[in-house]
Amino acid sequence: MNSPYYTTVAMDLGVCQLRNFSISFLSSLLGTDSSPVRLDNSSSGASVVAIDNKIEQAMDLVKSHLMYAVREEVEVLKEQIKELIERNSQLEQENSLLKTLASPEQMAQFQAQTQTGSPPTSTQPPAQAPTLPPTQPSHNSGPSA
Repeated sequence: MNSPYYTTVAMDLGVCQLRNFSISFLSSLLGTDSSPVRLDNSSSGASVVAIDNKIEQAMDLVKSHLMYAVREEVEVLKEQIKELIERNSQLEQENSLLKTLASPEQMAQFQAQTQTGSPPTSTQPPAQAPTLPPTQPSHNSGPSA
């Protein structure tokens, strides 16, 4: 749908509308009546043609500036897309690695959490304090005599 033909037609239509507006605006500034500018064989006809040419040149300049700005924006967006694709690839690789390193219990727990919508909890078991063997009170009775 966004073929160059449609873009050109839309741009040409916009240029024509801008041109008609500009002529009306300049006519009001020059003090002529608000009716459309009439081309006749008098000396004012030559000035209207000159004004028309100036407007056309100005619109061509605006058009070229707009096209330049659009091209710049397209380049910026292409760069952002490239960065996002690279980031996505990195995250997919990381995800794949984490899946291979996860135990079946962890994967089952994760899938259960994603189905219920609960926030993920720590996948590592809680750290326990090392258990020491119970201490026996020592009975130093010494050698019996």
